[in-house]
Amino acid sequence: MEMKISERMKAFGASVFSELVAYKKAKMAQGFDMIDLSIGSPDLPPPSFVRETIAFYASQPDTYGYSLTGTSEFYDAVASYYQMEHKVQLNPNEEVVCLMGSQDGLVHLPMVFADPGDFILVPDPGYTAYATGIAMAQAEPYFMPLRKENGFLPDLREIPEEVAKRAAMMIVNFPGNPVPALATESFFQEVIEFAKRYNVIVVSDFAYSELYYEGHKPISFLSIPGAKDVGIEINSLSKSYNMAGCRIGYACGNAEILKVFSQFKSNLDYGVFLPVQKAAVAALTKGASFCEESRNIYQSRRDLLIESLSSIGWDIERPKASMFVWAEIPDGWTSLEFVYALMDRAHVVVTPGHAFGPNGEGFVRIALVQDEERLAEAVSRIKQSGIFHLPSFS
Repeated sequence: MEMKISERMKAFGASVFSELVAYKKAKMAQGFDMIDLSIGSPDLPPPSFVRETIAFYASQPDTYGYSLTGTSEFYDAVASYYQMEHKVQLNPNEEVVCLMGSQDGLVHLPMVFADPGDFILVPDPGYTAYATGIAMAQAEPYFMPLRKENGFLPDLREIPEEVAKRAAMMIVNFPGNPVPALATESFFQEVIEFAKRYNVIVVSDFAYSELYYEGHKPISFLSIPGAKDVGIEINSLSKSYNMAGCRIGYACGNAEILKVFSQFKSNLDYGVFLPVQKAAVAALTKGASFCEESRNIYQSRRDLLIESLSSIGWDIERPKASMFVWAEIPDGWTSLEFVYALMDRAHVVVTPGHAFGPNGEGFVRIALVQDEERLAEAVSRIKQSGIFHLPSFS
């Protein structure tokens, strides 16, 4: 059979992530124990009450039909959570939409609000799902550089007038993936002013909102006056409550945006499994202490990794939030060369920064998804590998 592949698929070639997974598996087949710090999937379980809720409702015979949309109970839980955590008032009937994880919204929104040739403003480096959504909509990405000297916040003044006028959407992500930076109120105010001036929909990706350290609580975009006039915020239970495989999240904010998006979603899926929605309600209403425990675990991992790497000559900025470390690599290496050197010499896997956009070159992303013993072992291997004593690549 001669199979025709659509032109659209040219945007979805094999990624560097696939290459790294294949190389890691080859190393493992050779007998090497690989410490994988490349994938941002929590290694810890959800709270016991979440697991118990899923188990109970999954055993009920009447929970296996189509949910179609989010339940009223779930929408109320999201609204209560936002009021409690961010002092944001949401109408649960109009300003919340249930998602199959945050990626559901991030990938599909461009298909609803952008036409071919429109620009979508995205952080660079940024989460790879943004590029997927843009490609599906046949829109054009405009990269907003995240630079160290600017606190890894994009400078909106650098966006050319002709790009701004053709922009349909702007995606912001704080605390971010891969860059664990935090937004300021003044930055979000600039975003709102920009969006109103150029009629741009703002999408705030807030998936790491509960992972922060030393009291540096992230600011919800929706908490800034005027935010709901121009945009929405997307959040997920994957990272905050270790429910990555359950696939549930939500979008909240501007009612008109969410109404149109809900119409689109009604043609795509039949909703999230009801026991998962029940578990999400439990997480949002009873999960505050669990989130605090998770923050303590991640902070301890962060501190051990940063301090241990510093002791061998790799000085890295200590992140205030997220589950990632954005690590600048030594001069003379490309990100990909450095990653393969770590795999070959230390049997440690991290992600090259350029995989997240052109401005990610010169960095690697390290995920805090192993316990302290394995993190200490990873640093020990890096030290023994001699990488930090090798001549720089020219």
